[in-house]
Amino acid sequence: MKSKILHTNINVLNLERSLAFYEKALGLQVARRMEREGFTLVFLSDETGGHQIELTHLHDRKEPYDLGDNESHIAFSADDFDAAHKFHEEMGCICYENKDMGIYFIEDPDGYWLEVIPPKRNPA
Repeated sequence: MKSKILHTNINVLNLERSLAFYEKALGLQVARRMEREGFTLVFLSDETGGHQIELTHLHDRKEPYDLGDNESHIAFSADDFDAAHKFHEEMGCICYENKDMGIYFIEDPDGYWLEVIPPKRNPA
């Protein structure tokens, strides 16, 4: 069987705050939105239109999600790594750096870690 990765889902408490973060920090845009009774799904995409991030907002959810040890993450390649690092530093969202590996992580409003790597390290 051959398959294609379509999207990765994360749950968010405050949809508008998360949308603003992903647009500002990573330049992602809303590809589509689905409103249903009790929940909203918003699919975010980069300019390639490939793999998407699905933000799920459960309307009645009030308590933060348990992310465990936060070992799962989504990785992004930055065309201008140094400029991205400076921008994320100014945003105050860098939560971990591994200078030996040449990568860093930013944290979204719900505590999810997002890895940022230089373009030369991107295997795609």
